[in-house]
Amino acid sequence: MTQTHETKTHNVVLTDGAAAKVKSLLEQEGRDDLRLRIAVQPGGCSGLIYQLYFDERFLDGDATREFGGVEVIVDRMSVPYLDGATIDFADTIEQQGFTIDNPNAAGSCACGDSFH
Repeated sequence: MTQTHETKTHNVVLTDGAAAKVKSLLEQEGRDDLRLRIAVQPGGCSGLIYQLYFDERFLDGDATREFGGVEVIVDRMSVPYLDGATIDFADTIEQQGFTIDNPNAAGSCACGDSFH
């Protein structure tokens, strides 16, 4: 049975370093049915917080784009907030983890976990 849905794309960019890290994490999980989902949710000091997690679902209205074998999914409501955002992975003495450079964020809180 073939599932048909209109495939939409988004303008979020996953750097090569971030794609390699995601691929490594997926290999550790031992699953090839997961996608990286990035979403924006209400919360945090500045009003909105980012969520990055693995998801096996493809929801109605999701936009998708592939980077080096890693599928990145953004839900319909989050697409405008994340338009042009770049996801990278830092692994330095000062910082380790995924970073999001979002040109749509007018400001962020001191902890860097939320934006408006």
